[in-house]
Amino acid sequence: MQKKIIKVQAEDNVVIALTDLKKNEHVTFNKESLVVLSDTKAKHKIAYVDFEVNDSIIMYGVLVGKAVAPIKKGDVLTTENVKHESEKVLAKTKTITWTPPDISNWKNRTFMGYHRSDGQVGTKNVWLFFPLVFCENRNIEVLKDVFEKELHIGKEHKQRQLLRNLVLGNDIDFNDSKHQELEQTFNNIDVKFITHQGGCGGIRQDAQTLAKLLAGYVKNPNVSGATVLSLGCQNLQIEIFNNALKELDSKLDKPILIYEQQQVGTVDDLLNNIIKDSFKGIKAANSIKRKPAPLSKLKLGLECGGSDGFSGISANPALGYASDILAAVGGSPILSEFPELCGVEQELVNRCVNNTDAERFIDLMKAYEASVEAAGSGFDMNPSPGNIKDGLITDAMKSAGAAKKGGTSPVEAVLDYGEYVNLPGLNLLCTPGNDVESTTGMVGSGASIVVFTTGLGTPTGNPIAPVLKVSSNSELAKRMSDIIDIDTGAIIRGEKSIEEMGEEILEYIIEVASGEKDAKSAVLGQDDFIPWKRGVSL
Repeated sequence: MQKKIIKVQAEDNVVIALTDLKKNEHVTFNKESLVVLSDTKAKHKIAYVDFEVNDSIIMYGVLVGKAVAPIKKGDVLTTENVKHESEKVLAKTKTITWTPPDISNWKNRTFMGYHRSDGQVGTKNVWLFFPLVFCENRNIEVLKDVFEKELHIGKEHKQRQLLRNLVLGNDIDFNDSKHQELEQTFNNIDVKFITHQGGCGGIRQDAQTLAKLLAGYVKNPNVSGATVLSLGCQNLQIEIFNNALKELDSKLDKPILIYEQQQVGTVDDLLNNIIKDSFKGIKAANSIKRKPAPLSKLKLGLECGGSDGFSGISANPALGYASDILAAVGGSPILSEFPELCGVEQELVNRCVNNTDAERFIDLMKAYEASVEAAGSGFDMNPSPGNIKDGLITDAMKSAGAAKKGGTSPVEAVLDYGEYVNLPGLNLLCTPGNDVESTTGMVGSGASIVVFTTGLGTPTGNPIAPVLKVSSNSELAKRMSDIIDIDTGAIIRGEKSIEEMGEEILEYIIEVASGEKDAKSAVLGQDDFIPWKRGVSL
């Protein structure tokens, strides 16, 4: 029988409703009875003790809020009776010891990947087109249209077929899910295109940060080569981009074709040269084949978005267990979204292997929060209306659940946005909580595959890295079956443990990394790319 409530940790003074509960309903947890005082939706939190004003709300073993009004035991927590509150971290207070999970079934496992000369191994083989400045977006779009149509990349959109039938006056079936398969010219390489709104018009630091991000995309093991477009007069000069590449890897030997429109002349001359040269590069890259590689070569981005009240007890800790296994075999999980680590900083600081990284994490968090407050906001404004509606009523409550994606392994490195992951083990990367900006940043730091947990559903993807969607509940998996790859709802129903679900997630990661399965975000063509713009426009 499924439990109706759950307490995450023994020291918590609230419980989570696992199903919809009625007023005056009697429920039990660990043989202790609780009377529900008001109708409570599943995923929301119920007081497990009586709270007075200013009493601390403890969940996941940490402070997640303060009572702003008296709350009786059995009543639901809301934005009207609870406000955000979190512990402030000043320094590392202890070193947390770690007991790795059993990796006997994983230490000799491999995936089929694309081996690069620098020792990295990709999960995809991509030739990437991108501009250094937004002025070149139009030319990128032209190239995208030309290459996708002539190389028969992807599938014809169902909606295009629908419109064609409407134009021809044919009878149509709006539920017909068939795609017209196109015979691709090259079967061992993807050709992808990025556009963005940066490169000029902002502060110089934004241009330099964008250069580092784009250099990271070229360095990413999923990329075999790149075509880069420059206008000529922008802030992000070719020299700045080349310097970012050299700082990242002075021996980088991937083919990188760079064109400057103001030096070439006409648009026709520019595009003709790009097409001829890029076709040769794509043709050569198509000859690269997958070969076995140890799991230690995987760099795994850990992302969440559209979170709900179940995310922190099903999808996130299951992904965290997969992350721990990967860290134990020498892989590199990446935990980002710094605004969604608010309230769990002390644990993460204490998990840092060295004091320098502990201090850097504190400094990055303080600087980030100060910049948010200077803009008239704060981390407490992070939960979205969807988060709040589904039970995440404070930022610390949301953060404590979100941090579970990072498992329990030691923090081996703390990186700022645009810096590249080079060390095995858990890496902390400073990014916003914004889904696409965070995913964009992790891939720019080397993530070759991303696992994205969600309780409400999200269409986020990435042009060069597979993005797997993991649902926190089975209702979402059924309702949005076209975007969800893995369903962890069995944890909520008590049918599977977090550890069992974590191992299933890792198995799925290996299959996608080997090209045996496609991420549904890739099938749907969800190629999102939004750089984090820290500065202002000038």
